[in-house]
Amino acid sequence: MRTTTIYCAVVMLLLLVMNHLQAQPLPSTTNRQEPAVPKLQEPRSTPFYIGKVYVEGNKRTKSYIIERELPFKSGDSIFLPELVKGFEISRQQLFNTGLFNEVIVALKSFRGYEVDIIIQVKERWYFFPIPYLKPVDRNLSEWARQGYGLDRVNYGLKFTQYNFSGRNDKLRFYLLTGYTKQIQFQYEQPYADKKLKHGFGVGFSYSFNKEINYATVNNQQMFTDSLTDGIKRWEGSLQYNYRPGLRTFHTVRLSVARQVVDSQLLGLNPKYLTASNSAVTYPELSYNIRYVNVDYVHFPLTGWVAEGGILRRGIDKHMNMWQINGKANKGWRVAKKTYYALQGAAVLRYPFDQPYINHRMFGYGDMFLRGLEKYVVDGVAAGMVRNTLRYELFRFNINNPLRTRSHDQIPFRIYARTFGDMGYSYNKNFTDNSLTNRMLYTGGFGMDVVTFYDIILRFDYSFNQMGQSGVFFHVKNDF
Repeated sequence: MRTTTIYCAVVMLLLLVMNHLQAQPLPSTTNRQEPAVPKLQEPRSTPFYIGKVYVEGNKRTKSYIIERELPFKSGDSIFLPELVKGFEISRQQLFNTGLFNEVIVALKSFRGYEVDIIIQVKERWYFFPIPYLKPVDRNLSEWARQGYGLDRVNYGLKFTQYNFSGRNDKLRFYLLTGYTKQIQFQYEQPYADKKLKHGFGVGFSYSFNKEINYATVNNQQMFTDSLTDGIKRWEGSLQYNYRPGLRTFHTVRLSVARQVVDSQLLGLNPKYLTASNSAVTYPELSYNIRYVNVDYVHFPLTGWVAEGGILRRGIDKHMNMWQINGKANKGWRVAKKTYYALQGAAVLRYPFDQPYINHRMFGYGDMFLRGLEKYVVDGVAAGMVRNTLRYELFRFNINNPLRTRSHDQIPFRIYARTFGDMGYSYNKNFTDNSLTNRMLYTGGFGMDVVTFYDIILRFDYSFNQMGQSGVFFHVKNDF
């Protein structure tokens, strides 16, 4: 009896030490610290049992949505080293939901070999009815090439409600005018069943543009705004989500789109859609799988994330395309405050004879080479590799002048960065541009500024194999 008492006292002391070390908020990328994991030599022969899981600070988020992110649940038996690791995984998973500013996962108490867990969270703002003002060009460099014209800006109201029902669901409604007349509605419910594994999404959008990107000349987009009817597009979509565990996400999406362009456009580019067609209606079915195991999904420094997908667009000669795509990012901590990241991506579209609208490759979305921001590279098959070495220069917080309970301070993290990229895009039909069907190389150095709400400011000085160099600025956020 005395031996058991002494053993429990020793275990209690170890758990209290672990609790002290672990009861620090896992910073998001804006407040990241290297986790200190105690080296405990606890025998594995006697497991602990998870008692109650207490959740505090969640005013809107349902407690079971928070518990969905834990690698353990009430009633599980678990050895002490796995419990310590489970605390770290829990904080990482909860931060990666994008719902919280601060997360603490720690031991609350124990009774013999039964332990209670406490989770304390500080919720973000979820409601953003904000005015919207944004250039329509694919990046700031392209907007500069177009003369910073205000006629190339969309403005209006962007209504976004994250965590709409407390189940990490999202409601979006856009009402925009300016360059693009657009109305868009989207709702995503990732956890629609009691087991919190199945979800759905619905969406609808309509847009009208007077100006059309009808071709690529000298590796740059060419536009025309002289057409009477411009381009109109309608799309409706349904989505099914399946998340069997913590880190793997499956998505099946079915949509129907209709695109109508001014018939005069075919005189500028007969292959914009398909021969003699100024309108096309087509279904699109896609499947995507994604695995996420990183320290912070919006700005990962360690861990890896990978995804792959297959897409079928159209069912007849007017629109007929298969697409297979994949990408991955792996990050390592190579020294104190020093991180290396290796990224890769590949896309294959078949058959290779595709209309112009199915040739967008480098320069669109996150498929780009740093140093070639001024250009686009079209194609039906492409691959790229990006290498990045970062060093953390500073981390600090400033007081929030608004002084809200959930945002008393604004964190900043600043990283110096050097990088080198390479890629290749194959184009069968549109071969007049010099950057297609050749290896591309770029490099440079820059700086990342990371602050709250996953806002990332990127400043780059980069160069390419054509001997060109320049300063580029990128902004990333989820608003």
